Amino acid sequence: MARQHPTAEKLVLRGGAGPIEALLERPQGARGDTVAICCHPHPLYGGTMQNKVVHTLARAVQDAGVVSLRFNFRGVGGSGGAHDNGEGESGDAAFLADWLRHERGYRVLWSLGFSFGAYVAFRLATLAGAGLLVTVAPPVQRFDFTRLAVPACPWLVVQGDRDELVNHESVLGWTRTLSPAPEARILAGAEHFFHGRLTEMRALVGTWLAARLPEA
Repeated sequence: MARQHPTAEKLVLRGGAGPIEALLERPQGARGDTVAICCHPHPLYGGTMQNKVVHTLARAVQDAGVVSLRFNFRGVGGSGGAHDNGEGESGDAAFLADWLRHERGYRVLWSLGFSFGAYVAFRLATLAGAGLLVTVAPPVQRFDFTRLAVPACPWLVVQGDRDELVNHESVLGWTRTLSPAPEARILAGAEHFFHGRLTEMRALVGTWLAARLPEA
């Protein structure tokens, strides 16, 4: 059976640095209690909420029957402000989580992100008390994750072992120092942008999320 396209709602909300451009997508029969925020890669290197890996994460969320929200970081697309090295971006993500809870009635937050967005998603998980966390290619060599609190929620790390920007051994080494430790999945032969592997990644993440819905 072919997948049906989600219902898309374009949003522009007033954040701390100006407008925040966002896209809320609701799959048919979506749960009414859960929403997932999906964070995009580095804006200074072309990252936007339309990035194909982040789009794939949103689709994996929808496959699990959950509403997704993607948004453009500061200075990207219709979002105001300027790049803030993860600080302002994390604050904007927390603002959106609060808005989704209070204005739309979602009780449970999932936090997902790719590359730089994985750093923002990691921070959001503790800032907003996420029920689940997914970090794809977390840039542990570029950002100091060790100074941040470790999320207590169920957590999946997805990493390719041919990633030309994020060293998979560094990622695995970092995860082994954490308590509680995340579940790490290494995709053999996958590069940073998962060329030719997006369908596989979507299935992996979607299945992992769906299996944890009762916990969320």
